[in-house]
Amino acid sequence: MPPRISRSPRRSTAVAAVLATALAGGLITVSTTSSASAAEIRVHDVQGGSRLSPLAGEQVKDVPGTVTGVRAYGARGFWIQDTAPDDDPATSEGVFVHTGSTTPTVKPGDVVRVSGTVTEYVPGGADSGNQSVTQITKPTVTVESSGGAVPKPRRIDADAVPSAYTPKGDPADGGSINKLALDPEAYALDFYESLEGMNVSVGSSRVVGATDRYHELWITVKPDENRSKRGGTVYGSYAAQNTGRLQIQSLTPVAEKPFPKADVGDVLSGTTEGPLDFNQFGGYTLTARTLGEVTGKGLAREKTRGQGADELAVATYNVENLDPKDPQEKFDALAQAVVTNLASPDVLALEEIQDDNGPTDDGTVSAEETLKKFTAAIAKAGGPAYEWRSIDPEDKKDGGEPGGNIRQVFLFNPERVAFKDRPGGDATTGTDVVRSRGRAALTHSPGRIDPTDAAWENSRKPLAGEFVFRGRTVFVIANHFGSKGGDESLVSHHQPPNRVSEKQRHAQAASVNAFVKKVLKAQKSADVVVLGDINDFEFSATTETLTDGGALKAAVKSLPRAERYSYVYQGNSQVLDQILTSPGVGRFAYDSVHINAEFARQNSDHDPQVLRFRP
Repeated sequence: MPPRISRSPRRSTAVAAVLATALAGGLITVSTTSSASAAEIRVHDVQGGSRLSPLAGEQVKDVPGTVTGVRAYGARGFWIQDTAPDDDPATSEGVFVHTGSTTPTVKPGDVVRVSGTVTEYVPGGADSGNQSVTQITKPTVTVESSGGAVPKPRRIDADAVPSAYTPKGDPADGGSINKLALDPEAYALDFYESLEGMNVSVGSSRVVGATDRYHELWITVKPDENRSKRGGTVYGSYAAQNTGRLQIQSLTPVAEKPFPKADVGDVLSGTTEGPLDFNQFGGYTLTARTLGEVTGKGLAREKTRGQGADELAVATYNVENLDPKDPQEKFDALAQAVVTNLASPDVLALEEIQDDNGPTDDGTVSAEETLKKFTAAIAKAGGPAYEWRSIDPEDKKDGGEPGGNIRQVFLFNPERVAFKDRPGGDATTGTDVVRSRGRAALTHSPGRIDPTDAAWENSRKPLAGEFVFRGRTVFVIANHFGSKGGDESLVSHHQPPNRVSEKQRHAQAASVNAFVKKVLKAQKSADVVVLGDINDFEFSATTETLTDGGALKAAVKSLPRAERYSYVYQGNSQVLDQILTSPGVGRFAYDSVHINAEFARQNSDHDPQVLRFRP
């Protein structure tokens, strides 16, 4: 059994004062005065007791170590580990040696001495907010012996990883944790940082993030940490980051050995071992020299129940940039999901419907061909002959994939519901609310909400429509709020991370909330359903703003906490897609239908949501 992490007390690793720090082009250069001579430098001296090396920017000579892993693609280089560690658990004994465009010739087990420049590299650049990777660059390598064993791995398991995720950033340093002394017994991020570059291992572990197109997956070493009903790990608050998550990659090129396909709930069985790296798209990553085998658990795609004769079924589904150039297989798979997994809802709000030539940027804004192809596929799959309503956006004004002109669309089953057409709405002419015969009504249906308001700049405008079911009017508002682009990750060196994208979503939520209040002012008992890709969590300030004043209720909160998710990101099962209801809706049945997010094979990266109620 590989040794576990030492719990011995930390000794002071104070170094001479930092004279200057500059962040540029992803490099952190730190000028220091070191009392150690080049002959005395070892890996733990390079790493130091914080996230920034005390020797960054300096030349080091003949740093001894044993090669633990070699990366011959991407950021080429190799890792070395000192076999004569110090007694400080805060100082890592491993470091990455970056060889630039040169493929390393060393092999695991080689005993080497490395000379070069110590640098701190920030994956994604300084503006990303990511932590940095300590490395030795422009190396000169001397191989002293070959064919030896790599150092025994440090086991990462539930007992080793602290339950607290991160220390709070230093206000005097802009909220950064970079210069704080590591406390690997108290915080998970400090624990992982104290092992940066070292040979580590995990035992059989449950997969919490399915294999993606970049040949990586996520496991958890804490099987009981916020476990979802289907085997994932639920992200339930900003303070519940799930400390046991770890990204897994392979050092073996996929051309030599394909990376295994795994779904959430599967098990990466046996031992997975290799250096602990840090990258832009996931943070701490076990780069496997030895990769375990995937044991499938047969996770099934869910099917919601059909609606009763007196129940209105309203659903939302982000179909991920659907356009006529997509293969017919995608249309057929999405259509089959609508019919089989969603039980052909009466009203279906779609997000990310692209124009008729997809990302081709030639001024096309109509999506008629996209919708003809999709509704035909639904009918062929045995579904209803859906009709649709939408409003074409202005060219390149709604964000998304350049040239794609994504928008929201209502599909509805005319055998079950009717649409009240009130003409006049277009890309820039917003709809409003009036009182007609004692009831609320839209001035334009379909119509956009506040399309010229700054909240919707370079973002999808809400689409509102009036539907009639069994003589009762239902107002449905389809949304696709601004993305989380620009936000810092959970492993940012700023703690808490900066979430700059929230500002726009808060403004968008306020706009929709104000519109719903207009409807309720005109008719207190009105049935209003707000739905779509909200791009934010059920516990977020965005959702709080949407529900302000009791105008709406987040229906996903009716589910047990272990079932609240529609998307899986970096091993966290989380809510992005939502359906919210006005008080008039009353009792309802809600279902997050898990058919995509947990699977390596996806037709979209989102799970659809369905709400059934009796108007």
